Amino acid sequence: MSAILIKRATAEAILRQNGWLSTQAERFQDEVLRRSILLRFAPDEVVYHFGDDLGGIYGLVSGVVAVNTAPQSDAPQLIHMGVPGSWTGEDSYLIRQPRRLELRAMTETWVMHLPLDQMAQMTAADPAVIRNFCQNLLRGVDVLIRIIHDLQKQDPERRIASVLQRMTWSSKQVLLTQTEVGTMASASRRQVNAALKRFAENGWLTTSYGSITILNAEALRLFGDEGDR
Repeated sequence: MSAILIKRATAEAILRQNGWLSTQAERFQDEVLRRSILLRFAPDEVVYHFGDDLGGIYGLVSGVVAVNTAPQSDAPQLIHMGVPGSWTGEDSYLIRQPRRLELRAMTETWVMHLPLDQMAQMTAADPAVIRNFCQNLLRGVDVLIRIIHDLQKQDPERRIASVLQRMTWSSKQVLLTQTEVGTMASASRRQVNAALKRFAENGWLTTSYGSITILNAEALRLFGDEGDR
């Protein structure tokens, strides 16, 4: 299969219109994009590993990226999927410590990379840009709060529904196996299989080998939120 080519102007437009960068002043957007490099990653290729040396930030232009992490003593596990317009990697910039996440392309993926030295140059020229980068950190915290909230639901089917709905932030087609859904929802494969069967009977999704297509994300959200209010 031939690679999908994305023009630089198209990539910049996507990032200007979605996610963290879209909320920043135009002058800051211009500076970030001027200093960034457009990169392509093949399916299953790692953008960066957990524990890698210092590096800059990456903004997802297109494709699907798995976000894996764990305490340093354990192997990274899947916790989330990246959304076009989302950026990550600012930990190295802020505290000068190795990577706390692993990013892996699930499909052909294009990202914009702002190298660490370019971030340092921007900060030297205007220390106030630290606030701009910290705003992206807080967006990541919001995602982690949602992940924790989903995992605190007592009913495994509600956890599974919430995980599947959260995955639609990046695509209606969820490129996960039942085992991976179980990992993200803290549920057994048997529980996942039963939940998917029920959701399919309700017309909320369809399943195929290695992927799940969401037909009604709102129904999943409502089911997942039952009992929260």
